[in-house]
Amino acid sequence: MSRPLRIQYPGAWYHIMNRGRRLEKIFNSTDDYEVFVELLRETSEMWNIRIAAYCLMPNHYHILVQTPEANLSRSMRHLNGIYTQNFNRRNNYDGTLFRGRYKSILVSADDYLLQLVRYIHRSPLKAGLVKTINKYRWSSHKGYLSAAGKWDWLDKKFILSMLTPKKKDWLKEYRKFIKKDCDESVSGALDGKRWPVFLGPDSFIDRVKSEYDAGKTDDEIPQARSLVPEKEQIINSVCGYYSIDTDELFVSRRGQFNEPRNVAIYLFRRLRRDRLTQICEEFKMQKYSSVSSVIERVKARLAVDKQLKKCVEKISDDVIKSQEQI
Repeated sequence: MSRPLRIQYPGAWYHIMNRGRRLEKIFNSTDDYEVFVELLRETSEMWNIRIAAYCLMPNHYHILVQTPEANLSRSMRHLNGIYTQNFNRRNNYDGTLFRGRYKSILVSADDYLLQLVRYIHRSPLKAGLVKTINKYRWSSHKGYLSAAGKWDWLDKKFILSMLTPKKKDWLKEYRKFIKKDCDESVSGALDGKRWPVFLGPDSFIDRVKSEYDAGKTDDEIPQARSLVPEKEQIINSVCGYYSIDTDELFVSRRGQFNEPRNVAIYLFRRLRRDRLTQICEEFKMQKYSSVSSVIERVKARLAVDKQLKKCVEKISDDVIKSQEQI
């Protein structure tokens, strides 16, 4: 039977779920859980995906993830493939672990994300595994309660800021929020046998459908089709962040004044997946190898410069938001 293509675009949010084949366990021991969590962290760094919430249950898992680079299929293939290899080796098993293709719902970047975090974190309670979610070890709930550095990889700030803009009140508001039952419109959609393709307001669903042939199928492997941002969206967001005129972005300068230009070049590649030759022409550079050098320098700085990382994330978020308003 043909399967629908995954809709993938920069900045997309997804609720992911996968089960063991024939409802068998995918976690047999503490080691299995720990390996999966560590692999999830490594995958988020390797593929530049943002994990906002997760919950590992004995025979399935839930993940709420954002993909700034429209790479859901590749990152999930890595996560599931590597974990299956490790699981089989530790447990002396062979063959497939999961029932097949993971389920995914494309989610609107609004209150629906909050509802999904609550749904995911309360899943062990609903399943009768614990009497209070604070007792469940294998979810990101404790990461939302903790300020420990080991949770820095969890992308919870965006979610918490939706509860209140006051950082000092994040923990208090989250505790209040998580105690309440899940919204029926969300739990009803997820508890059924068939998951919806989208979760969000009609305006979000209509926009995605209009830009993507949601009925298209592929008999073998899911393909990505990007709903890429316009060049002007990236340029305007970069110039707005750095408070510079557009013309300044296309003038090469040495030193710190190059940062806005370099960030723009990096985002053209990351968010639009433009070819190096295209970026070279757009920014009036003499050779496309210079584009590659700029991108690699930005990547290297992002690995060590927290301020630049915040800057790039903020600009990327602005681009994504402006795209959703179109």
